[in-house]
Amino acid sequence: MFLRSAERNGTSPARGDVDVLLVCSAGGHLLQLWLLAGAWAGMSHAWVTLDQEDARTLLADETVYYAYGPTTRSVTNLLKNLRLACSVGWRLRPKVVVTTGAAVAVPFAWVCRLLGAKVVYIESLTRITAPSLSCRMIKPVANRLYVQWPELSASVPGSLYVGNVSGRR
Repeated sequence: MFLRSAERNGTSPARGDVDVLLVCSAGGHLLQLWLLAGAWAGMSHAWVTLDQEDARTLLADETVYYAYGPTTRSVTNLLKNLRLACSVGWRLRPKVVVTTGAAVAVPFAWVCRLLGAKVVYIESLTRITAPSLSCRMIKPVANRLYVQWPELSASVPGSLYVGNVSGRR
């Protein structure tokens, strides 16, 4: 289900006009990324997420590309999202992709990296001792990889721990 909410309002970014592409699953992944909005304040940006109520509510005034779900164990939706990643990546040419995962982020990280974007991955707050599958799949193309627990940084070489999104340390 490929919808572009802001295009319906006439505010969609032009091709090649996006500084930051924000990619995440709905739910907790979306909330964590949304809480970091100050990091890209003043920059042009667009979102990719799943079409669920929380996404429609939190991102009501944003440019949003809705990906295909469910993403877990669905080769069909993986291929659809790969095609969507190629289309959105080619059209927007983001300078940076920022993602908190999960599976929907994998094709976007790889495609946009191949198109020249930098990739920043923020591992889920729920991952304390072992990285997620999404983290392991995105790590080879990530320019920066943040973990939200100091215990996890030992399990993910090259990762950075600077705290967690909730503000607790």
